[in-house]
Amino acid sequence: MSSIDPTLALRAGTLTSPSQDSAVRTIGRGLQTAPILRQGLGLTWFFAAVGAAGRVIVPILIQQAIDKGIVGPDEVDMELIVQMAMVAAVAVLVSGMALRQAAYRLGVRSEQALRDLRVRLISHIHQLSIADHSDERRGGLVARVTSDIETLAQFFQWGGLAWLLDGTLMVIVGAVMLGYDWVLALVAFAVAFPLVFVLRAVQSRLLVAYDKARERNGEMLGSVAEIVSGAPTIRAYGAGSTFAQEAEEVVEAKTSAQIRAALIGAFLYPSGEVFSVFTISAVIGVGVWRGPSDSLTAGAMVGFIFLTYRFLEPIAEFTEVLDQTQTAVAGLRRVLSVLDMPVGPPQVTSPLPLPPGNLRIDIRDVTFSYRSRHSQVADEAVLKNITLSIPAGQQVAMVGATGSGKTTLGRLIARFADPTFGEIDLGGVPLPSVERSELRRRLVVVSQEPFLFDDTIAANIAFASEGSKLSDIDRVVDELGVRDWINTLSDGLQTGVGERGEQLSAGERQLVALLRAGLADPDVLILDEATSSVDALTEVRVARALEVLAASRTTIAIAHRLSTAARADRVLVLEHGHLIEDGRHDDLIHEGGAYQRLYEAWVSATSV
Repeated sequence: MSSIDPTLALRAGTLTSPSQDSAVRTIGRGLQTAPILRQGLGLTWFFAAVGAAGRVIVPILIQQAIDKGIVGPDEVDMELIVQMAMVAAVAVLVSGMALRQAAYRLGVRSEQALRDLRVRLISHIHQLSIADHSDERRGGLVARVTSDIETLAQFFQWGGLAWLLDGTLMVIVGAVMLGYDWVLALVAFAVAFPLVFVLRAVQSRLLVAYDKARERNGEMLGSVAEIVSGAPTIRAYGAGSTFAQEAEEVVEAKTSAQIRAALIGAFLYPSGEVFSVFTISAVIGVGVWRGPSDSLTAGAMVGFIFLTYRFLEPIAEFTEVLDQTQTAVAGLRRVLSVLDMPVGPPQVTSPLPLPPGNLRIDIRDVTFSYRSRHSQVADEAVLKNITLSIPAGQQVAMVGATGSGKTTLGRLIARFADPTFGEIDLGGVPLPSVERSELRRRLVVVSQEPFLFDDTIAANIAFASEGSKLSDIDRVVDELGVRDWINTLSDGLQTGVGERGEQLSAGERQLVALLRAGLADPDVLILDEATSSVDALTEVRVARALEVLAASRTTIAIAHRLSTAARADRVLVLEHGHLIEDGRHDDLIHEGGAYQRLYEAWVSATSV
């Protein structure tokens, strides 16, 4: 029986994604994702209820002061009026203290929840497969952690507090109004009730508008990040006007989406004001019509009007809060959409340990296709029915034209993604059965363009092995034979590399990456060689370090310079996703096939 992969189903829309969830369901899922918000919520609500009750007491005290202290059967009772005023002062003081405590508790928990959510989101992004990172522009992922989380922070600073406090106030005031005069209460509720339908109609449109605005914001951040990162290249080719036009288009799209959302939101506040006026007018009209003959005193009428205002105040504020709420829900939905992406590749529940020492690599009938970025349909396979075995300790070079699939095969062996079909074993253990932490400890990839953090050279090496010391880094420097390079630097290992390593040359960044791999001391090393733009001296240093690194472990070098292939124990030649040749350098040269043509073309190009 065939089954649907939940990951593919989610991406293809077979399963319900966060973008299809209602606002209430999204908020519910948010509370499940951040359980700290639910902790102590009962006590927080109790303080909010006390604060709301304190605000309700004042209209009742006003009614008592008017009916018994001013228009009573006797003269004006100043003592009673003073007593009512003192009770009102105490009620307002207690109410303020309770509301402050509720706001404090909610504020602390919301900040803790946002902190946990940011950490969880960053951790989750780092566990996604390379395929998911290819599908989602980095700027979009950054927007999830920054601007989308920030919308939630802004909401909790005011909107979340308003929902808790004003919602509690409405419930309590509504109950008091019913007990006070149920006829006037029903009149007030009936006139104000249609506002619910107005708000709901606007809400549905506002939710769509803010979803679109958040989406356009992510696209804008991605485009801007790309343009800023590529500034040197843009300047070198004088392409500023071209990319300025692109930036203007994405900013304009974001601006238009935000303006549309703001226009819809701008309808909320006046609609609340209009219904407030209608409600107060209806209450006064019915109250005057009933008059004293219906036991409705002047104090009761004034007190009820105050209660009606108390009831309508939250509604008027909700029309403003709702605008911010929709922005927050849209941001939360986008955050949840990332957390819903399965970490990849998936991990089995009972991982198997790898055998000690160098590891054999077995690849059986592997086919792989990338997913199209703009649809869920797989692209044409970049690897097709690859089968080979690499004995433990062997040094292998993979060569082929650009797009032949050699880098993709290296990624599959490192399990940055899983094959579409076929299997890969490491040390006789299927890759999906190897625990992630052990795989990353036993297998290291040195990429073609290594990433360096804005720190020192030592710091960029040290994180590869937890608990390493400066003496460990010095040992690796000597082992890889690059002490002469370190000595040329102004501050040695403490030299800063700048943002993304921009203060170092491409070859020097490669040396740092090799030192990082040497400190990790893996049993399998995958090298995406990049020495085409390296000066002669640095190339000698890189080659020397590579030779030392490869000597003691299973090594796969994705060779761009075929001098690397000539030194390898074995050469694999890929073409259009197929493994077409496999053998030693000398043997493949004598066979006169694809490798010979590649090698002769490389020799001709480098000898010019």
